[in-house]
Amino acid sequence: MNKINRLFSVAPMLDWTDRHCRFFYRLMSKQTLLYTEMVTTGALIQGNYHRHLQFNFEESPLALQLGGSNPIDLARCAKMGEDYGYDEINLNVGCPSDRVQNGLFGACLMAKPHLVAECVAAMQQAVAIPITVKSRIGIDNQDSYEALQYFIETVSNVGCKTFIIHARKAWLQGLSPKQNRNIPPLRYDIVYQLKQDFPHLEIILNGGITQLDRANHHLEHIDGVMLGREIYQQPFLLTEVDTVIFRQAKNPKTREEIVEALIPYIQQQLKQGVRLHSISRHILGLFHGEKGAKNWRRYLSEKGTQSEANEQVLREALKFTR
Repeated sequence: MNKINRLFSVAPMLDWTDRHCRFFYRLMSKQTLLYTEMVTTGALIQGNYHRHLQFNFEESPLALQLGGSNPIDLARCAKMGEDYGYDEINLNVGCPSDRVQNGLFGACLMAKPHLVAECVAAMQQAVAIPITVKSRIGIDNQDSYEALQYFIETVSNVGCKTFIIHARKAWLQGLSPKQNRNIPPLRYDIVYQLKQDFPHLEIILNGGITQLDRANHHLEHIDGVMLGREIYQQPFLLTEVDTVIFRQAKNPKTREEIVEALIPYIQQQLKQGVRLHSISRHILGLFHGEKGAKNWRRYLSEKGTQSEANEQVLREALKFTR
């Protein structure tokens, strides 16, 4: 089993990082670790599991993020993910939404470190691929460093070696998920301290990182960085990751070349009944900050949603960027 390089990854983002989005991202970076949207155990066990688990082999390295709190169900779903070919299973212990709390998973699990440890242990027994945990630095008034230490220690004691830490606490009452991404202050120092106190663990930093040079600064203190919304809004940043973060030889791609590389995939998906908008919605930010960006977004938004829309919409949209 190859060791996963978590130096740089794109965060799991609900409604955004689906298989079409990830295929697009992989055109720009070969090394970045990609994550699925969070998938609940209930969706896999009681729903159309193939729809949730299918992916394109080009997306690898790829991690499946699960939401749940029942060790038996999580072990079963982890095994499904391994059988489908995922490289890692990640347990969500960071999402603060009401729906997630009502299902007893996400950030509220930070208050139950022994249950999280039980879940991780069950998943590890079911699969040979790595089990990782993504959490916050605390929740509500349970935000002392000692509580975070205890959580990490308890879960790592059953064998979890990798923790992805969103460097904000979460308020489970009073703030929306969107507010929880912005209002609680970023505490990178706490994540740095975790790495010092647990040098044998792999600590990945998430939250508020918008520039690759800042990512490199963080990498002086921790083992990896995870970016989310900044990549979705400015996906062309990914073309620099393999060079700036992974120190590989520069292989520059233009935005036009990326669009052309995406077109065969679009043609294939259209034949399978996928509508263009399901793919084109993820590439609206490709020309972010460039002349013609507004025209690109407008044309794709207007034409890409039409039922008969095909790959020609992208070629026409390119004309408005020149």
